[in-house]
Parts: sequence; C-alpha cells; structure tokens
Amino acid sequence: MLRNYFLIAVRNLWRNKAFSLINILGLSIGISAALVIFLVVQYDFSFDRFHKDGDRIYRVVSDMHFPDQEFKNSGVCGPLTGMIRNQVPGIEESTAFWTIDNIQVDIPSSVKEKKTFKKQPKVMYADEHFFRMFNYQWLAGSPREAPNGPGKTVLTESRARAYFPGSDYSKIIGQTVIYNDTIQTTVTGIVKEFDQPTDFIFKEFISLATYKSSLEARNGYGQWGSISSSSQFFIKLAKNSKAAEIAKLITKTRAAQKKDDYLKTDNDLQPLSDIHFNATYDAFEQRIASKKVLFGLIAVATFLLLLGCINFINLTTAQSSKRAREIGIRKTMGSSAWQLIMQFLGETFLLTLLATFISILLAPWIMKLFSGFIPEGLTFAALVQPKMLVFVLALIILVSILSGLYPSIIVTKFQPAVVLKNLTFNQRGQSRKAWMRKILTVSQFAIAQFFIIATLVVGQQIRYSVNMDMGFQKEAIINFSTPLDFYKLDHKAAELQEKLKGIPGIHKISLAGDAPASNGTMMTTFKLNKDGKDIETTVELKYADTAYINLYGLKVLAGRNLRQSDTTTEYLVNEAYARFLGYRHPADVVGKYIEQGKNQRIPIVGLVSDFHTHSTQAAMGPLALTCQANYHNRFNILLSAKGKNTDGWKNTIASIEKSWKQIYPDQDFSYEFLDDAIPKFYTQEQQTARLLNWSAGLAVLISCLGLLGLIIFTTTQRIKEIGVRKVLGATIPQIVSLLSWDSLKLVIVAFLLASPLAWWAMHSWLQNYTYRTGLNWWIFASTGLGMFMIAFLTLSIQTVRSASDNPVNSLRSE
Repeated sequence: MLRNYFLIAVRNLWRNKAFSLINILGLSIGISAALVIFLVVQYDFSFDRFHKDGDRIYRVVSDMHFPDQEFKNSGVCGPLTGMIRNQVPGIEESTAFWTIDNIQVDIPSSVKEKKTFKKQPKVMYADEHFFRMFNYQWLAGSPREAPNGPGKTVLTESRARAYFPGSDYSKIIGQTVIYNDTIQTTVTGIVKEFDQPTDFIFKEFISLATYKSSLEARNGYGQWGSISSSSQFFIKLAKNSKAAEIAKLITKTRAAQKKDDYLKTDNDLQPLSDIHFNATYDAFEQRIASKKVLFGLIAVATFLLLLGCINFINLTTAQSSKRAREIGIRKTMGSSAWQLIMQFLGETFLLTLLATFISILLAPWIMKLFSGFIPEGLTFAALVQPKMLVFVLALIILVSILSGLYPSIIVTKFQPAVVLKNLTFNQRGQSRKAWMRKILTVSQFAIAQFFIIATLVVGQQIRYSVNMDMGFQKEAIINFSTPLDFYKLDHKAAELQEKLKGIPGIHKISLAGDAPASNGTMMTTFKLNKDGKDIETTVELKYADTAYINLYGLKVLAGRNLRQSDTTTEYLVNEAYARFLGYRHPADVVGKYIEQGKNQRIPIVGLVSDFHTHSTQAAMGPLALTCQANYHNRFNILLSAKGKNTDGWKNTIASIEKSWKQIYPDQDFSYEFLDDAIPKFYTQEQQTARLLNWSAGLAVLISCLGLLGLIIFTTTQRIKEIGVRKVLGATIPQIVSLLSWDSLKLVIVAFLLASPLAWWAMHSWLQNYTYRTGLNWWIFASTGLGMFMIAFLTLSIQTVRSASDNPVNSLRSE
C-alpha cells in the first residue's frame, strides 16, 4: 500500500513538473527561513540556561531616583554586598565581582624576557564565592583555594595557552602574571570556558582581595552613593525564598542605613535568564538580544511559510479537476475518504521533504541575508544538533498537514457519478474553490505589500534621522581618546595637543569630553532658585574647552563662551533647560547660579542653542556644558581638507598618529569620524530595515511564483478559448489583458487591504520617535503601482506566450 502511494505520488509530481517546481521553491524558501530563524531564536533563548540552580540565581541591580527621572544601573555600591550577606535572610549564596577591560598583562617568563599583552578584555576581580555559584570545569587547581586571598588569579584555558604556550596546566600553576605593571599575582587555577551560550565570557579572574583596597580608594567602591556597572553582585536564593520579597527586604534594609540621603536608590533582583534580553541593564557589554526582534523574526518565518503553503493550496485546488476521474475511479473501486486523504497527504509529504532538502542547501545563503541578526559563534553546523533535527521533522509534518489537508479534503468530496460524466465544473464546489483561491491570493499579496510599505517607511525614517540637522557641525571631524587615570593625572594629553597644533591639515582642535552626540551619558542634578523657589532637575553634562563651541558650530545665544579651567567654575546651559525653569526669554537664565553641594554656587555664563545628543527617539532635554580640563581626554579635531578618501586627510591622520606614538609609544592609535558614529545610534533600525528588505523580497518572490503557477493553469484550461478568439480577430494585447485582468484585480484588492493596516502599524512605530518623518502618500502609491507592475510582468511571462501561439495548434482536435 505504501509503495503504491509512493509511486503514484512520484508520477503525479513528475507529470506536473512546473507546478511541482513552483511549490517546491515556495516551500523551500519559507522552510529555509524558518530553519535559520529557529537557529537564532533557540540560540538566544538558551543563554545561561545550563547553570545549576539557575532559576534561583539573580543579579542585584540599582534603580536611582533623581528629582524628575529615574536611572537604572546593573551595578551596586560596594557596601551593599556586605549588608546583604550579613542582614538579609533567605539567601543561600552570593558573589561580588568587578569587571574590567583593556588591562595590560605582563608575563615575566624569565629574567631577560617578558611577554606583554596590551588591552586584554574580559577580566574581573572575583571574590572567593564566585566559583561556588558558577560551576566551571577545573583543569588545574582547586575552586576552594584558587580565589582566596590577595595576589591570586585564575585563567581560562584560552588565556593559559596564550600566556604559557606549550606548557602543561600543572606547570602553569604558580606562574606569575602582572597586571598594569603594578598588580603581581600568582596563577592558582585554570578553568575551561563555558561551551554553551553564555554572557559570562570572562577570561581571567583576579581575586577581589588583591584590589579591593585600591577599588575603595580609586573608584569609590566603599561609598554608598557610588554605583558603577562594573560592580556586580549575584545572589542565589534559598529554595523557599521569593525574589519579590527579598528585593523589598534589601531596599528596606538599605534605607535603614541612611547613608545616601541625597540620592534615593532602590535595589531590585534581575533573573539570570533575563540578563541576555534586558537592555535596561547591560550584559557585561555583550550583545543584548531583543525579544521584540526575535518575535519579529518568528513572525517573518511564519509569514514566509504561510505564503509557501498558500501557493501549494492554490495550485493543488486549481488542478483538482485534473484528478477528478482518478478520484471517481478510486471511489468506485472501494477506496475510503480516509485512504484518499492519506494518498494526497503522502504526496504533500514527499514534496515537503524535497523542499526541506533544498532549504537545507539554501540555509547558508539565507544566513547571509539575515547576517545582521546572526549572533557571533552561530554557524551552519548548528543545523545538525538534536534540537534542530527534531524541529525539522516537526516542521515537515506541520507544513505537510497545513498545505495538504484542505486540498485533499476538497478533492475527496468529488462524487463518482458526477466526475465520471465529466460534469465536475458544473458543481458549486468549483466556484467555492475559486473564491478560496482568490482569498488566499489576496492574502499573499497583502502580506507582501505590507512588508514593502514597512520597508519604505523604516528606510525613510533612518535617512531622516541620519541626515537631519542635529544642531552642530558633524562633517570632517574625527574623535579619539587618550588614556586617562582619574587618580594619576598627567599632562601628556596637553603635550599631544601642542604637537597637533603644528600639523597643517588640522583646522581646529578641542581637547574636551565626548562629541555633542555620543553613546555615553553623564547626568547631574541642578538646583536653581527662581523667585524664591528651588527648582531641581536632572541635567545632561558635557565637558568642553574654549575651542569646543566654535569647532562644532554651536551657537551662543546669550552671554559668553566658557573660559579654560581645571575645575568646574561656570556653566553654559541650553534653551531646553531655560524653558524648563519657566523663563519666557531663555536668555534671562544667564547670570543665575546653580547650587551644588552645601556652599557652592556656580554661575551660568551663557546660553547655547539646543542640539541633539542622542538619537531622534529622545527629545532634547536640559543640558549644560562646563570646562574641567583635568579630566579632558577626548580629542575633537576638525580637518581642513574635504573628502574622506583624499590624500590630504590621509596624510593628516598619519601625522596625528605619528605624534600620538611619540607621546604614547605603548598605546595603539584609533579614531572615528563623527559622521560615521552618528548612524550607529540607529543600529537596531538598520537591522530592522534589512530584515524588512529581505522579507519583502522573499514575500514578493513567493507570491509571484504562486501567481505564475495559477496563470499557467488558467491559460492551459483556456487554450481553446484563446484559439477561437484569435481566429475571430482578437489581438495579442486584448488576450493578454483578458487573461491577466482577473489576477491583477486581486493585487489591487490586496493593496486596498494592506494600506490601512500598514498605515496603522507604521504610524504606531513612528510614535517612538520624537523627531520623525511623515507617512507620505508616495510610499503607498509607489508600493501599489510597483506591485501591480511586478504582477503584470509575472503574468505576461505566460499570457504573452499563450496569446502568441498559433490557434491551429489548439483547435486542430476540434
């Protein structure tokens, strides 16, 4: 029986090669997209799921409450860790660590030779509890002894091989590793990196006791009001403890300390499984996955699969009349409806199997299309993992049922007495099937046009955001930072500035802080007395020197520019701050005083025009600029020549690098053009645009394949009608119009359905941006016209050919 079903299925697929090919291509595109997207989704959702008791592990995070807004930080202040351990019950284990990047490592292999590794990333200062909470595999050393006490370090396998190539792990134990020329440690353990997806990709673990005193002195680690994202604290709850209750208890216990009255801070618990997805708190500077994006990818895969299934249903029901006699004979010979359904589902399964095989071949290509969403470390080899094989099998079964069930039920309802008399087309069911095909075709093109409209709107918003006037000069400016140690100030940056002044290709130099628009944000609280009333608010702070305003073309609307100073002695504020204070004329804010600290009053010496400091999603808020030269380590350089690829700029930058090496011989030189940095604000939007581009393209391709299949079937059914019309004098354009119009009407109906849905969806999306483009009519008009032309060209492939055939060939049998 099964062999018979298989042979019949192969014969039918071979007999209808064109339709089989269209079905296979449509399904294979959808299935390959589903495979790749499943890889991405299951990879991201598997992050840090392997830790023992991971459901009880939480990160303690900080919610800081300023007068008019809140800030969330993934770190905690140093004293909080001891308070929680000593005073908060219901916690089974806890660990504190301090993360650090770009640390210099020296390996004194012998008296005469020393290996130096610059800017080593992913290093932490971990306490003795770290390896009790997170279960690393130990290759040498002991988790009980390794991190205890000062002057100890644990290396991962990759760092051990890099620092001590060719050495046995047992011989590496006891070797010396020196950090930043001053911190001497002994290797007491070697661990294997986690081989499953994780955000814990640290490579070296220095005992926290080694550096704790320095942390307290240099980074405010011992102060209640000092919160840094580098200071991490994880806890494992006892089995009967509840996270919400522990979080409330932590906040209550902290409030009783009364150590930070000037800043109200609450602490919350973030589940370990949430770290990879929650952009509110960082994931150790790793890639944050967006659940919205992942669900968007799932929606794309679902739509593409659905489009392929619609093609199959449309073409199968359209061809059902060809198999009417076969069904009639089978029923007459005693076949049951269930047997016939299984026959057709078997054919669908075979076709889906072929499509799946092709989709696996297409998967690497699809991975390139979705490269913006493919995490590092995720390769095509992941397709052979057990979870993937189970998913592929489930997908084959699901697609086979979804595609084949409805057509098989329709076909098996044919009545033997009717089909054997060749009266199938007289049945009402044929009309119902035609309407079902029209509904499915309209659905296909509505989805495709929705994608196209969304693509155009997102692309327009990105172009608007990148090219809009941000309120400052952004062309021909490069930025780079010098090494800065807040607790060991030197004059090397100022020395470099003097050298750069002699380079002819440099038009202007500013040694200050970040550019007007940057990813970094520094906030402070301003309090100003206006009409006897204290007005307090959070203000974004930018560090500038006297050249900063002029270099970036910022407009001083009232007052004067900043004067050079080593400490904060005056402020420039923007119009938004003046408006917040309630001044009818913003210039009136000049001359007022900002109250900071107990007896410190700092004057406002000027008013600067508003400018964007972040993406267009955020409104321009209160901002202040001040000069604090002791902490200026960011060079802002306006180049003289124009054109990034000109020899003038190349020579100027080469001269800057030469001067850099003279001052910082051990440091690498790296720079960035400001107009290249600004588009990075819109990385997620650009990824969304790429996703929509490819989704729209694939949706249009699948839809047009289905439309081509339907027109091939229609022209085949009407071949004699075409011949008669040509004999009676019909022209080729008339016949093409006759054959195409029914299908083109469906495309128009799909546009009328897709447009309001797309308008509503994109209007809602644009509300996320304070400064946004409009939903222009031409987006919808070009989408409708473009889709109409694509559909017409697709139909013309077959209709022109059919209309051009000699009518004698189709009428000779009459």
